[in-house]
Amino acid sequence: MRTTLTIDDALLRQLRQKALDSGRPFKQVVNDTLRAGLEHPVAPQRQPYRCPSFSIGGLAPGVDLTKANQLAAALEDEALIEKLRQGR
Repeated sequence: MRTTLTIDDALLRQLRQKALDSGRPFKQVVNDTLRAGLEHPVAPQRQPYRCPSFSIGGLAPGVDLTKANQLAAALEDEALIEKLRQGR
């Protein structure tokens, strides 16, 4: 089948050189190259995702991490009481 393609100049030079080096017709080199690219596509290289971590300093005096949920609940209660006092 005939078709018209626009090929980059650098790629055209490479294909012509490959045809000369192999002694095969240009048409065959183009078809073989396209076929190989379709059969074995190259997956893009991805960098592994890395999530940066940052130090937030030490614990405040009197904070016990084993009771973090209790602390969070107490702070939430205080915030809710403050909102109620302000009439929100």
